[in-house]
Amino acid sequence: MPGKKRTFGRRLLGWMLIILTALWALTLVQVFLLRFLNPPLTVPMLLEGRWRTLPQRSERLLGSWRPLNGISPSLRKAVLAGEDQRFLRHHGFDFVEVKAALRDMVEESVYRGASTITMQTARSVFLWPSRSFLRKILEGYYTVLLEVFWKKERILEVYLNTVDWGSGLRGAETASRKYFHKSCSRLTADQAAMLAAILPNPHRWSPAKPNPWVKQRQKRILVDMRKMPLVG
Repeated sequence: MPGKKRTFGRRLLGWMLIILTALWALTLVQVFLLRFLNPPLTVPMLLEGRWRTLPQRSERLLGSWRPLNGISPSLRKAVLAGEDQRFLRHHGFDFVEVKAALRDMVEESVYRGASTITMQTARSVFLWPSRSFLRKILEGYYTVLLEVFWKKERILEVYLNTVDWGSGLRGAETASRKYFHKSCSRLTADQAAMLAAILPNPHRWSPAKPNPWVKQRQKRILVDMRKMPLVG
C-alpha cells in the first residue's frame, strides 16, 4: 500500500509538471506572437462577452487599432506624463514609484497605485479585471515577459489601443471619437491631457464633464508633457 501511494504521488507530480510546463510554453508563444500581431480582442473583453459581437460589429472590439505613429504625439506624451514618467528607464517595475507609494501609505494613510504602463498592458490584454493575489502574481509574470519580448514602442502601442477609457471604450481611437469626435491622430495637447487625466478611474470621471480634481490633474499633465520624450 505505501508503495502504491508513492507511485500515485509521483505520477500526480509528473502530470502537474507537464501541465505547468505546457502553460508556461503557451504564455511564451502568446506573448511572442503579439509582438507582431494585433490582438482582435483581449481577455477582459472576452469575459465581458463582447466576443459575441465580433461577426456583426467588429469595430466595437479592437477594429479601431492605430499604429503608434498614427496616434497624436500629444497623447503619447500625456499618457507617459500621467501614468509612467520613467517608462523608458525601468524594466517593467518602477521601484522609485513603489517606494513613494509605500511612504504615502505609511505616513499619510493614502493608498495609490504604482503600476507601470507595462503592468497595465499585461492587465489590459492577458488578465481578468477583478483583483486577487493570483492576478497580481500573473501580472508580474506577464510584465517580465513583455519587457523581454517586446520593445518599449510596442508596449506603448498595445497599451494605447487596449486600455479601458470608460464603459464600452477600449483604446485611444474609440475614446477620442466618443469624447472629441475626431481621430486620436488629431488630438490637441489639451484634449490629450484630459484623456490621460481620467485614466486612473475612467468609469467615474469623464472628459465631457471633468470635476475640479480632473481639471487640476490635466494642468499638471500639460506641464509634465514638456519633459516627456516622444516614443515611436
